[in-house]
Amino acid sequence: MLYKFKSRAAADLIMLEPQGRQIVTLIGKTPGANGIVTAAQIPAAIAALEAAVLADEAQPPLDDETEDAANEERKDTVRLRQRAAPFIDMLKRSAAENVDVVWGV
Repeated sequence: MLYKFKSRAAADLIMLEPQGRQIVTLIGKTPGANGIVTAAQIPAAIAALEAAVLADEAQPPLDDETEDAANEERKDTVRLRQRAAPFIDMLKRSAAENVDVVWGV
C-alpha cells in the first residue's frame, strides 16, 4: 500500500505505507485511506515534524559492545530527517501558496 500526498503547490509525493503512516501520525492526523492538512494546520505540522526529527537525532548510540551490530544497522538505516524532508518541503511550499495538502492510499 502507498500513501500519495498531493498539493497544488508541489509535485505529488509517494511513500510506502509504514513511512506514510508514521508521517501522518507525527503531524497529529489519523492514518487512513485519505485525509487533509489544511493551510491553517500546516505550520503546526511542520513544527511537529521538525521536533520529531530533532528527537530522533538526539537518540544516543548504543554503548554495549554486544550491540555493535545494532549500531552498524542504525548507521545504515534511513533516518527520519531523510524521510520527512520531502514532506516538509511540500508543506512549506503549500503554506507559501496557502493551499491544502491531501493524501490518499
